[in-house]
Amino acid sequence: MSDVETKDDLLHLVVITGLSGSGISTAINALEDLGFFCVDNLPPPLLPKLLDLAKASDRFNRLAIGLDVRNVRDVEGTLGLIEGLNSDEINIDIIFLEASDDVLLRRFSVSRRPHPLGRYGLPIAEAIQTERLIMHPFRERANQLLDTSDVNVHECKRLIQSSVSEGVSRDLFLSVMSFGFRYGVPSEADVVWDVRFLPNPHFIEELRPQTGLDKPVQDYVYGRPETATFLEHFLRLVDTTLPAYENEGKSHLTIAIGCTGGKHRSVSIAERVATHIRYGGREPKVRHRDVTKETS
Repeated sequence: MSDVETKDDLLHLVVITGLSGSGISTAINALEDLGFFCVDNLPPPLLPKLLDLAKASDRFNRLAIGLDVRNVRDVEGTLGLIEGLNSDEINIDIIFLEASDDVLLRRFSVSRRPHPLGRYGLPIAEAIQTERLIMHPFRERANQLLDTSDVNVHECKRLIQSSVSEGVSRDLFLSVMSFGFRYGVPSEADVVWDVRFLPNPHFIEELRPQTGLDKPVQDYVYGRPETATFLEHFLRLVDTTLPAYENEGKSHLTIAIGCTGGKHRSVSIAERVATHIRYGGREPKVRHRDVTKETS
């Protein structure tokens, strides 16, 4: 490694492995939310080819693969393949997930999915024990061991993201949009707020042709006492809930503000909410879905 090259400049490969039912798919999804290019159930012989493709592109500098008993036929050979990768070019982490036998039995019972080794006629309890033996070499070589016996899906996701968080942005991707109820509630919205209780600029003749992007309309909307009271409470709610959404592992959040036609009140309020979020150090994407539609 050159003097100017740091560990963060290397291609980062995270190998998620462990026991079936311990949360491997959840871990893969968690890394995908962090911007990793993820491949679950990748046949190990294809790993060098995947890495070659990643090196040839500047878009895939963080990779994650899922390896479990389904796709690992030769455990020692697969480990040799991984350990033989050039450490001067690739930063490799192996994360092994496991859980107690009782928990794994319960999870398979609840999900009603067969254990991968069940195809060989093994009862589920015996299949779990057999898989422990098969995958044990991965456990011995892993950088991190995560026991998911006492965690739920959201907690598992946070554990995985925390384990690879160095140098990786985990910011919540925020969208703020305005819309008109007459055109339907946007299906992508996570939070919908109705501001039709505010006085409507549509009924002010000189404001009707303008939109919530224009200062006269914004001055009218923001200058109402109802708006000041609403924003005081709503912006405080936004400040409180955004960190909570992040703590729960949510990666995308769309806040939709609606009025009748989506031209005046909702646009003004959405702009104000987006400005407030920017003051807090985040950069939301802003979209005014219906602002150009004609209203009667």
